This record gives sequence, C-alpha cells and structure tokens, in this order.
Amino acid sequence: MASLIFFSLLIASFVAAASAGNFYQDFDITWGDGRGKILNNGDLLTLSLDKASGSGFQSKNEFLFGKIDMQLKLVPGNSAGTVTAYYLSSKGSTWDEIDFEFLGNLSGDPYILHTNVFSQGKGNREQQFYLWFDPTADFHTYSILWNPQRIIFSVDDTPIREFKNMESMGVAYPKNQAMRIYSSLWNADDWATRGGLVKTDWSQAPFTASYRNFNANACVWSNGASSCTSTKNSSNAWLLQELDSANQEKLKWVQKNYMIYNYCGDTKRFPGGLPKECNSGF
Repeated sequence: MASLIFFSLLIASFVAAASAGNFYQDFDITWGDGRGKILNNGDLLTLSLDKASGSGFQSKNEFLFGKIDMQLKLVPGNSAGTVTAYYLSSKGSTWDEIDFEFLGNLSGDPYILHTNVFSQGKGNREQQFYLWFDPTADFHTYSILWNPQRIIFSVDDTPIREFKNMESMGVAYPKNQAMRIYSSLWNADDWATRGGLVKTDWSQAPFTASYRNFNANACVWSNGASSCTSTKNSSNAWLLQELDSANQEKLKWVQKNYMIYNYCGDTKRFPGGLPKECNSGF
C-alpha cells in the first residue's frame, strides 16, 4: 500500500509540474453536441455557439491552489449577447469559484472583462475592466494565481486584480475546496451587453472562441490528497508568491485606466455598508 501511495504521489507530482498542456490529455468537452472541438493534435481547442446551443469543457484534474495560464482568442466581430466564461470552480451549494468572463459587444466596441470571486457560495465581488488591446485579433494569456494568501488575476503577465486572504477579518476565502477549470461559450443576451438591451444577432453565428497553450503549475488534488508536499520546492514558488513593487505599479495602472466597475465603490448596492474587505485596502 505504501508503495502504491508513493507511486500515486509521484504521478501526481509529474502532472502538477507538467508545462505544455495537451487538450486531449488535460480536458473533456462536456457539452455542446460537437460544437466544442480539439484540433491540431491537441494543441488547439475551439468552442462555438449557435442559436441551438453553446459548448463547454472542463479539466480532468482538480486543483487545490495553482498558477493557471490559458491563451484565448475571443469571438470576433459583433459578439453582443455572447459570454465566454473561463473559471475555476468547486461543486456543491457552498462552492468556491474564481471567474474570468468576457462579455461580448457590438463590432468596434470593447469587450468587458468581468471578474468575480466566490467563497462558500457567496460572490458579489465583481470588478470589470476594458482591455488595452483587441482580444479578438490574436491570442492573449489570461492567468489565475491562487495560493493560500491571495488570488491574482493577470492578463499577459500584467496583474489586473488581487484578492487577499482576510479570514482574520471574517472574510471567507477559497482554500479548502478543490476546483476544476471550466470554460463555456453561451448566449446571455438577457444581461450581458448593456444590461440585456443589445441582443444576439444570430445571422452572425456560429460564434467561435479559441484556446491554446494551457499550463498548470498547480497542486493536483486526488483521493483526498495534494500532489504538493512542500512549499520549499522551487517549482512550487508560486505558493508563496506575492506582487513585487513593479507589479504593484502595473496593478495600479490597470485599475486607474481600465477598471470600469468595482463592487467596493458601489454604495448603492451595499446600503448597509461595503463588504469588510473593501475597507482594508485589499
């Protein structure tokens, strides 16, 4: 039994340290009746949406902390009404979740990048951004760093949001539930574009989003155990990673110039007082 456990940990450690991903090995297309496709020998994945259905996929592995990178190229042209969601999530009624959602728009108008963090089934922590490039013209890297101290959302290695662990203040933090990686392309024209005022133009269908260069430097959770046995391992340095001064400046630059909504500034939404983390320079 001991040798079996050791062998399992060895395999899990290899998976955790693996760099270049292969979509056949790492993901299952879970819905869409053929609208999701793995191409180029596993190097490319596409999701599509038409009037009948969208599509989606999920990771084979569950993770409890990690540095997750994926390159996406979003739906081009008139993408109003569509949402491309890319996120980590656990299961159950008190689930944890870390979200990137890309809200489509009319041709020529910018995409809105919507972020959120759920802890124990509670979300309402939205921040939204415009991007400083056209996310439909080429692939860009969208990253989630999730460790016991903080969650950092990054775009092309530029941090756009940090959510710190403030359990000491009574703020729930996702740290006990393993999460899978999910992505879906779906129709949300009841709310996605200008609050639902702009509807999906189905004459533009099928809408397609593309994915490549997945990388997970992460702790794989399997059979109640983590593949990460030591934070001192150099390959697990991300477990203790925080923003250095240069990246703190980048974060400030993005939030000053590209943030368009911050729940911590929405006093109308929280008439009884802003959430606790909003008063701590989170």
